[in-house]
Amino acid sequence: MLTSVVPSNISRCVSLRVMRIYSNKGLQGSIPSEIGSMSSLSYLGLVNNSITGTIPSSLGNLTRLTVLALAVNYLEGSIPAGIGNNPHLSFIQLSVNNLSGFIPPSLYNLSSLYLLSVVYNELHGHLPSDLGKSLPSIQDIGLGNNQFTGALPLSLTNLSTLQVIDATHNSFYGVVPSELGRLQDLTGFQMEENMLEANNEEEWKFVDSLTNCSRLEMLKLGSNRFAGKLPSSLANLSTNLLWLLLPSNHISGVIPSEIGNLASLQRLDLTDNLLSGVIPESIRKLTQLNELLLSLNSFSGVIRATIGNLTDLSILNAYGNRLEGSIPPNIGKLTKLSALRLSSNNLTGFIPNEIMELSSLSMILDLSHNLLEGPVPLGVGNLVNLELLMLSGNKLSGKIPDTLGSCIVMEILLMDDNSLKESIPATLKDIKGLTQLNLSANKLNGSIPGSLASLANLQELYLAHNNLSGTIPELLGNSTSLFRLDLSFNNLQGEVPKEGVFTNLTGLTIVGNNALCGGIPQLHLPKCPSSSARKRKKGMLRSIRIAIPIGGALLLSLFVVWAAGFLYRKFKTAPKKEIQPQFTETELPIVPYNDILKGTDGFSEANVLGKGRYGTVYRGTIENQAIVIAVKVFNLQVSGSYKSFQAECNALRRVRHRCLVKIVTCCSSIDHQGQDFRALVFEFKANGSLDRWIHSNFDSENGQRALSLSQRLDIAVDIVDALDYLHNGCQPPIIHCDLKPSNILLNQDMRARVGDFGIARVIDEAISKLPMNSNSSMGIRGSIGYIAPEYGEGLAVSTYGDVFSLGITLIELFTGKSPTNYMFKDGISLHHYAKVALPDNVTEIADANIWLREGANSSNDARHITRINECLSSVIQLGIVCSKQLPTERLSMSDAAAEMHAIRDKYIMSN
Repeated sequence: MLTSVVPSNISRCVSLRVMRIYSNKGLQGSIPSEIGSMSSLSYLGLVNNSITGTIPSSLGNLTRLTVLALAVNYLEGSIPAGIGNNPHLSFIQLSVNNLSGFIPPSLYNLSSLYLLSVVYNELHGHLPSDLGKSLPSIQDIGLGNNQFTGALPLSLTNLSTLQVIDATHNSFYGVVPSELGRLQDLTGFQMEENMLEANNEEEWKFVDSLTNCSRLEMLKLGSNRFAGKLPSSLANLSTNLLWLLLPSNHISGVIPSEIGNLASLQRLDLTDNLLSGVIPESIRKLTQLNELLLSLNSFSGVIRATIGNLTDLSILNAYGNRLEGSIPPNIGKLTKLSALRLSSNNLTGFIPNEIMELSSLSMILDLSHNLLEGPVPLGVGNLVNLELLMLSGNKLSGKIPDTLGSCIVMEILLMDDNSLKESIPATLKDIKGLTQLNLSANKLNGSIPGSLASLANLQELYLAHNNLSGTIPELLGNSTSLFRLDLSFNNLQGEVPKEGVFTNLTGLTIVGNNALCGGIPQLHLPKCPSSSARKRKKGMLRSIRIAIPIGGALLLSLFVVWAAGFLYRKFKTAPKKEIQPQFTETELPIVPYNDILKGTDGFSEANVLGKGRYGTVYRGTIENQAIVIAVKVFNLQVSGSYKSFQAECNALRRVRHRCLVKIVTCCSSIDHQGQDFRALVFEFKANGSLDRWIHSNFDSENGQRALSLSQRLDIAVDIVDALDYLHNGCQPPIIHCDLKPSNILLNQDMRARVGDFGIARVIDEAISKLPMNSNSSMGIRGSIGYIAPEYGEGLAVSTYGDVFSLGITLIELFTGKSPTNYMFKDGISLHHYAKVALPDNVTEIADANIWLREGANSSNDARHITRINECLSSVIQLGIVCSKQLPTERLSMSDAAAEMHAIRDKYIMSN
């Protein structure tokens, strides 16, 4: 391996034609400007080194140069315009550096150029409108991961030799040229993470045109602003297509039924859209498919048994839909499957044993939050390579299989919120790589195995809300890795250890165990009896037992028999059901079931406004009143729906505030089939949810551009006012627990009204403002991306959880990016995305519609642009502070409200 620097005296090699020095990280320093005098040089390649400094402008003197390859270094500064003076230059590779500025126009005039790649730099600017006239030989254009903006020029379709264009992760906007299919040699069109759009059939015509590109292998359009229905022509794309990626858009409608025509497809990604309908039967024809990614849509129907035809499948993700029916055993035929995620659907029945035979499952098996029942199959021990097993939130019963101990590489095991019984198997100690174990909210009994302390990597252990008894193993205090431990609401007794996690008040929860004693003073537990007192107590009890005569024992036995019979007769009940809440007319006026039925046209599908986990919202009217209403009808077949109805009733009957959705009435009745019926009636908000406005470009009613900056500021103020009232203006306070744009409605004046209190908590004021209170009930379920991280760790609700959700919502409102956007992965979150952009790059992350609405794209109003930048920086910074990882680092809601008002008022006054 070479070290040191490229010597400047290399220029003495006047006849040198090729300089190729690749992959020497010891090669440092800058590129000598003297190289520009090497007139015979035709190939300059310094790829994958540690070269710093700028690209010498003298390279423009190399008139015989055909290849310039300087990728994967630490070069900075601009690209010298003189490079475009080299008439024979055909290959420019400058990727993965720190270059900035524009691409010089002279580079677009190189008639011999067939490759131009500048991916992973900090370049900006836009593509010239006459691009298609100036690069007649170009085959590969790489612009990805920069800061380019503007529209894709129509002349792009004139580049007849173009094979690949990669402009991923920039800020290109507008529609895709409809004549893209003129590029007959096109193999890759990669435009992920931009602001491209298509809202109607006309704007989707580029897909129709692409059917002419018979060599197309990659179509990557994820994380843009495509909306409307997928064109059926998608199924007529090239049979050579390998990747079809459209995640994180706003695409609705159904998957074209003939999608199976794409016989070579290896990766199909439609994650995070608004797609509905059934998964087409023709997908079974995609026998070369490796990844099928359909999560976070509204797909319904069953998972077909023909899924077993996809024998090359390695990843199957369909979580966050409305799939129902049982899991087909044919999934067991997918012998290459490494990840299976079907969580947050309505799947029923048993977990097929065949899935547990898939030794290929190594990444994740996630079946959580469905309606699955029966035991956990014993065959789970066959998953010896699995890292994550998630079965939370089902109706699983029986014991936890001992065979789990065979899953020795597992890192996360989540089986909480089920009906698992008996004791915790001692074999869990064999899962040496385990970092998180959650068995909360089951029916486990027996003692806590002290052997769990031998898990050297265990960081989080949650056993709350069970029937565990005995003492807390002292060995748990010896663990050096354990920092979260929740043993609350069990029947534990005896002394609490005083080492390790038991000294961490923010990571320890043991409430609801009334017989515990000792521990560190900050736990405020009673002192444990001394050893001598315990001995005296045992001796006394032994004497009493010996002194009881046989006759007394007989009398006691008779009494026990009588008492048992009395209690049986007194408390004899039907089998236990989910408790149905009582809702009296004194709380809210009651409307009859028939009125609801008539007002919604028999719950017509045409009146559906939206669907959620616990029910459906319909548009309707109240008879004899000219009032349009929104009716939330609860699906009482779903576990937790009664509780959700009760929670919303309890919250809404206590609150009155202009920024909250107003409840009109309720219905607690019986339907025409004699089944329980529950519904809530709200004022109808004509402009729908905030989510629709953030992620749409046009108002369908009047053609107006999406939300302006002023409107967003007013909406943000309304949101913080509503939450500040709930936290500080209600007695007792209310924690919303599920704040997100889809739960915020806009009225006729585009002002925000916070709604959906289905999982709200009415809590004691004394504990509501503690960042880590542990007195509220466990098992909180919020929404992915918005739920506070401490809730996912088993900690209880607090006002600071709402503050986190507020922070994420504010960032989304002003950037247009959802926290579940496909771009947020591998440790990058919406919070991080915003944080790294401030303070200098706020224009790069702000929603482009703000600039369009405010006219800030005009170069002659610098003061106006500055005011917008300052305002955006302030409000996004507020969102960042509110969404910090630790609750103690977030603002209180009252402080957040005051700050938001100040930001809005300052912007108004500056105008």
